[in-house]
Amino acid sequence: MCLRSTVKWRQHHRSGKAFSHSAQVATVTRYHFPWQPARSCKLSPRVSMSSSFSSRPEDPSLETEAPHAAVTRERRLNPDLQEQLPKPYLARALEAVDPSHPQGTKGRDHRGLSVLQQHAAFFDRNGDGIIYPWETFQGGMIRQAYQVDSAVVRVMFVPRCFPGLQAIGCGLPVSFMGSILINLVLSYPTQPGWLPSPFLSIHIKNIHKGKHGSDSESYDTEGRFDPSKFDAIFSKYGRTHPDALTLHELTSMLQGNRNMYDFIGWIAAAGEWLLLYSVAKDKDGLLHRETIRGAFDGSLFERLEDNKKSS
Repeated sequence: MCLRSTVKWRQHHRSGKAFSHSAQVATVTRYHFPWQPARSCKLSPRVSMSSSFSSRPEDPSLETEAPHAAVTRERRLNPDLQEQLPKPYLARALEAVDPSHPQGTKGRDHRGLSVLQQHAAFFDRNGDGIIYPWETFQGGMIRQAYQVDSAVVRVMFVPRCFPGLQAIGCGLPVSFMGSILINLVLSYPTQPGWLPSPFLSIHIKNIHKGKHGSDSESYDTEGRFDPSKFDAIFSKYGRTHPDALTLHELTSMLQGNRNMYDFIGWIAAAGEWLLLYSVAKDKDGLLHRETIRGAFDGSLFERLEDNKKSS
């Protein structure tokens, strides 16, 4: 049980050459455990009482920072997200939404795919719902038409001249190794049966089964997009800019998201995020919020491919 003590702090204001004895009194609540020694509680005159306490909720059950858990102060949440985006706690199945894009990516057809499926579908060359290693390598297509038949989405594509991972800015060695590793890791979890595929195929309809741990949790376990988890990426780790991450902040996020002994998740998350940073950072070395959101729904890959084709 925590003991509670109250400390009063007086701040005298200078009036001319004399001190005014009409002091402002502020009450500060300190918590300590019985086994902790009592400490003097002094506040610096520089502390703004209004800025320190005005944002605290009246209902203690809504508090997001714990006095004895420093990490909750270092990695803060956005308490106003519900005012910026309707129902931010509701994971979206079809659109990657945020306060700037409450309806998702404008003008983009989700084709009935979940957000995670849209992310993976960029590499499905022929639109049959299966991604082979050579498709991961060759990747991006121009979507011409699609039709829905018995809940199965069939998309017609016309190939572009760029290979897949190379289409988004990866070099040939990275594209080659990435296509092997991605399909090697995701093939068996996404298979419709118990037998593995000798061709290391990835089935998009089961792509949610390939979700690994130690991630941002912006995808839920069914492949929906969770706006609150996405927003937490920036409220927790965006110290330099509110809507962008530096490389140092990105590595801090990777460390903060680690689950205990989840070595596969650590490696997978680091590979994904560092690859994204290498191909999508701006000239100042920042990975912007809109860029990351586009990676989640796959729209970023299409933009990167268009930029590479026009260059």
